[in-house]
Amino acid sequence: MNLRSPCLARIAALLLAMPAVAFALPPGFLDLRDTGPVHGNADAVRDRLEACSACHGRDGVSPVPIFPSIGGMPVEYLYWQLVEFQREADPESPMTALVMTLGDQDLRDYATWYAAQKPVAPAAVDAVADERIARIFREGDVAAGIPPCSGCHGADAGGHPLATSEPRYRLYPPLRGQHAAYLAQRLKDFRDGKNLVTSNDRIMHGVAEHISDEDAQALADWLQAMAR
Repeated sequence: MNLRSPCLARIAALLLAMPAVAFALPPGFLDLRDTGPVHGNADAVRDRLEACSACHGRDGVSPVPIFPSIGGMPVEYLYWQLVEFQREADPESPMTALVMTLGDQDLRDYATWYAAQKPVAPAAVDAVADERIARIFREGDVAAGIPPCSGCHGADAGGHPLATSEPRYRLYPPLRGQHAAYLAQRLKDFRDGKNLVTSNDRIMHGVAEHISDEDAQALADWLQAMAR
């Protein structure tokens, strides 16, 4: 089944149904719908990874479940996440102080370093095979107003199927094997409108707005239990 068209159609419907106030653009808003490739020099930051390693590990495998493992993620995704941290300047985020003094080339270089690392899955959780959660990921839940996650993140949660050919699709990260604690909180934050700096954030807000705390955790557990 081709899930991409139903996903995009559902997202479009969600965006059109949102009240006008939801489209008030915050300062520093980033439209990423036509982003290009990102290039950097990984060697430039090889000896400047101490602060990053504390939360994400030198090779991008996070030792702390509330922080994401970022090794092997698309360089475009990593770069724009760093830009977003600069634009949002959230004082509650430990990332804010770390990136505020970095230049644009620094962000590209750090993103390139971690994108070049081999992704290694964290230890799997004891997740019971849940056909309902698997179906929500692959097909969505029409009655609840939840579109399929697979339309953007791939049927196997390994990333968008067009990511190898078009840079804009690399902004939809692979999810399989990611820390469940991080994924569950991220879904709740999107649902609650805490991340609205980019066009992709706004898509995720529409996708997640009807996800309960319980389903967010169940989806996160299911995704972490998948091997990367």
